[in-house]
Amino acid sequence: MAEPQTPPDVAALSFEDALGELEQLVKRLEGGSGKLDEAIAAYERGAFLKRHCEAKLREAQARVDKIVVGADGQIKTEPVTLD
Repeated sequence: MAEPQTPPDVAALSFEDALGELEQLVKRLEGGSGKLDEAIAAYERGAFLKRHCEAKLREAQARVDKIVVGADGQIKTEPVTLD
């Protein structure tokens, strides 16, 4: 089953804005106040925000290179692993 497409308003968010909104949603859900339909909608939006944040982190990781000195003394870059 394919994942639903990310809403345009979520896709337009920066990592920081998406993470901030996700944190607010989690606090609201943990509080337990509100109606079931609102909680489900918040959970679904939170899932989109989480995937968006993960994608932004993967993009940033792909852009980060590590500078290394090879055995021949040459300086080069290689992808960094952040695990």
